[in-house]
Amino acid sequence: MELHGRSILGSLQGTTGDQRFRATNPSTGELIEPEFYSASASEVDQAVTLAHQAFSSYSRISGKNKAAFLRKIAGNIEGNAAQIIERAGLESGLPKARLQGETTRTCVQLRLFAEVIEEGSWVMARWDRPDPNRKPVPKPDLRSMLRPLGPIAIFGASNFPLAFSVAGGDTASALAAGNPVVVKTHPAHPGTSELVGHAVREAVRECDLPEGVFSLLFDSGHDVATALVKHPLIKAVGFTGSRVGGKALLAIANARPEPIPVFAEMSSANPFFILPGALQERGDALAEGLYSSITAGSGQFCTKPGMVFLPSGEAASGFTEKLRQSINVSGPFQMLTDGIRSSYGSGISARKGKQNLKLVGEQSVAGASGFCVGGSIFATDVQSFLKDPSLAEEIFGPSTVLIEHSTREEILEVARGLEGHLTATIHGTEKDLREFADVVAVLEQKVGRLIFNGFPTGLEVSHAVVHGGPFPATSDGRSTSVGSQAIFRFCRPVCYQGFPDSMLPDELRNDNPLGIWRMADGEMTRERTANHALQFTSQN
Repeated sequence: MELHGRSILGSLQGTTGDQRFRATNPSTGELIEPEFYSASASEVDQAVTLAHQAFSSYSRISGKNKAAFLRKIAGNIEGNAAQIIERAGLESGLPKARLQGETTRTCVQLRLFAEVIEEGSWVMARWDRPDPNRKPVPKPDLRSMLRPLGPIAIFGASNFPLAFSVAGGDTASALAAGNPVVVKTHPAHPGTSELVGHAVREAVRECDLPEGVFSLLFDSGHDVATALVKHPLIKAVGFTGSRVGGKALLAIANARPEPIPVFAEMSSANPFFILPGALQERGDALAEGLYSSITAGSGQFCTKPGMVFLPSGEAASGFTEKLRQSINVSGPFQMLTDGIRSSYGSGISARKGKQNLKLVGEQSVAGASGFCVGGSIFATDVQSFLKDPSLAEEIFGPSTVLIEHSTREEILEVARGLEGHLTATIHGTEKDLREFADVVAVLEQKVGRLIFNGFPTGLEVSHAVVHGGPFPATSDGRSTSVGSQAIFRFCRPVCYQGFPDSMLPDELRNDNPLGIWRMADGEMTRERTANHALQFTSQN
């Protein structure tokens, strides 16, 4: 498939404008053909208007038809996987095996949401039956369910050119809930985005859906992003990126005449606690596993453990030495963009200048080409950590800080002082867990996912998983951006009072034609309740 470098506006193609850019190969630093054109203000408006026009019909198509659409997108991506992966490799520098896995994950997400909406119970239908004879006032017939919000603006992420991009989790969950989407691509991988965008647009056509269900906008800077969030017809935003970027979008969204929700995944240092029993039993194995977790994806995973707490002593010294050796002999780590490399370098330089922080391991990158950096390990004590909040900030890349403590009370103080994170990991024995139970209880209030005797990198796409956390890990800690529960971000409850059965959505009708789980008078049931309802009405 030939790349055109122009935005996708429903079934139409954008124009060539004055603002043009090209992707960069992170391995060589060279620019890649072709040129791409940032969307104009009129094209932003056209895409959002098309989405608004599509909403009235797309929001009401059946779960079965929406599921077929999501599966068609997955099939189209798989049908052009070779070209998509080749282009993604050029633009991201990521290895083929990683991109093959990410392609699979993208399609798994789409099919997971297809299963959820095809079954249908996700709408949380509720029915409180009427009682016209209730005193002192009659009880009305009340029925409610979740309904989609409207056009959603989705922002592609830098570190996942497929799974958190054009057809990634935000897009899949928004479409599953019944919302048209307008995707703003990440400028680091525009060619990959266009190829996936064509796969989505073709699925729209093949499923005979309104053209405005999907549009794709290129943007080399911030103008398109600002215009998109400001547009009065956009009803919510999905974003994965930096804290600075997420907070900027929040400010724009909150300044609108009609503020809208922004579901932003921003920054997380993911505290990692090694308790005494675990350190004594398997210190070397923990050092090996932690090294792999810190350097996975060159440390460019939002779940990377960026601060590690361990009890001081001889075992801690051995653990630190093992980790130091691993870092010192590893090869250079390639970053996704020059901006990420620069930001990592600035963060490492700032930490090297701190009096209370010791550099215990660093990898040389002399002679390396492209956007390469070296891994680094810092160490400090818990009191220095508590006095310097900057040590708890995320550095996006292959680095972490080891914090030694000597008492249980110090760890409890650390846990209480943490800001919101995506994950917290605890390595310990059953005895450790009993002794540190109050620490676990505190961490429940600080993160979205607690891991025991595992590692935070590597995220299962499933029904139970939570990829979110209190601010500033995300802008709304009540939600997740991964897993089937992500669908709940892009909908709202609507109540229908006193409506005739024939005018209700299928999910709320007396006879439950879809056979979904519903709450009827406070009890969960899948029963066809028409006869019950008729008997109730005739008796009263």
